[in-house]
Amino acid sequence: MKLAVVGGGSTYTPELIDGFARLRDSLPIEELVLVDPAADRLELVGGLARRIFAKQGHPGRIVTTSDVAAGVADADAVLLQLRVGGQAARNQDETWPLECGCVGQETTGAGGLAKALRTVPVVLDIAERVRRTNPNAWIIDFTNPVGIVTRALLQAGHKAVGLCNVAIGFQRKFAKLLDVAPGEVHLDHVGLNHLTWETGVRLGGPQGDDILPRLLAEHGDAVAEDLRMPRAIVDRLGVVPSYYLRYYYQHDAVVEELRTKPSRAAEVAEMEKQLLEMYGDPALDEKPELLAKRGGAFYSEAAVDLAASLLGNGGSPYQVVNTVNNGTLPFLPDDAVIEVQASVDGSGAKPLPVPQLDPLYAGLIANVTGYEDLALRAAVHGGRERVFKALLAHPLIGQYAYAEQLTDSLIAHNREHLAWA
Repeated sequence: MKLAVVGGGSTYTPELIDGFARLRDSLPIEELVLVDPAADRLELVGGLARRIFAKQGHPGRIVTTSDVAAGVADADAVLLQLRVGGQAARNQDETWPLECGCVGQETTGAGGLAKALRTVPVVLDIAERVRRTNPNAWIIDFTNPVGIVTRALLQAGHKAVGLCNVAIGFQRKFAKLLDVAPGEVHLDHVGLNHLTWETGVRLGGPQGDDILPRLLAEHGDAVAEDLRMPRAIVDRLGVVPSYYLRYYYQHDAVVEELRTKPSRAAEVAEMEKQLLEMYGDPALDEKPELLAKRGGAFYSEAAVDLAASLLGNGGSPYQVVNTVNNGTLPFLPDDAVIEVQASVDGSGAKPLPVPQLDPLYAGLIANVTGYEDLALRAAVHGGRERVFKALLAHPLIGQYAYAEQLTDSLIAHNREHLAWA
């Protein structure tokens, strides 16, 4: 089995490597190719990756290359985890929207649109190279904004499934609070990428007893603290919103908070410097503790599970993924990409049925889906007017004057990444 990781020079990668090493029975990799244009980072990460494999007795071979076509040739699956523009671009995404009182965040709002515009053309180019060298390979997308990127891939006819670590993070945290094995926890997880709610927490599978009311009654404070939201919000909803919902439910308070502290990108950039120094230590043969603060917790477990299922090597029968709607949420277009529990096998991901949603959630999902449709058009076709319409449609913006100002700022800060600008 051959896997390729595009964006293999990311400081995230050792988390992935550790999972590949620990879970090799689920995913018996013979060759792992790390692909990245940043040769200096790639060699540091590749060296640590080989040492992790060696320490844990993994027999697979790890190869590094900057050549995408060569790296993905004959791969059974290709994982995408790239960041166009690096942390410098992310820092801009998190700062210039604040100038007009809008939230600055790398995956939602104006910053999220900027990331989509930079990312979608690059991902589609990579996917075409995969298709030319190996049309049967599965593409697993971890690149944000996952929903928009996955929709771009699917609309272009690629074999793709999107992956996010939010759901597995909730699963692991709930399991710890309930003192059960993670595999016993099944989430009624519904929405769009970074716009989801846990409407049920079941023990034993999709038909298990819903113990969400008990979870909130006994552990509501811990859940709310993890979400960085007041417990009153969680109690009134009776569900567990993704922590990204704080950008909607507490928008103005979050804007004020973001204005008073360094951007997350600045924090991560400093962390990455430290991590890369650690990765260069030839004595280091395991992922360092600092990596846990970088984000992406449990990404490796989710990636292994998904790849194993898609490649017919086992895997959990149900997994939370980003895949095509196809009537699952009847108020959305069939080609929308949703994030829900799905059955996954070699033919792809098929969403499980979802009960009718409360308008409180369905309305916001429909609104953001409309924005994502416009965002994808802007990313594929370009043009100032398409950018403006996407921003005007986003519920975190929605005002003509703000959309005009943000359009100008987005283009000015991203001109080098926009072929049409």
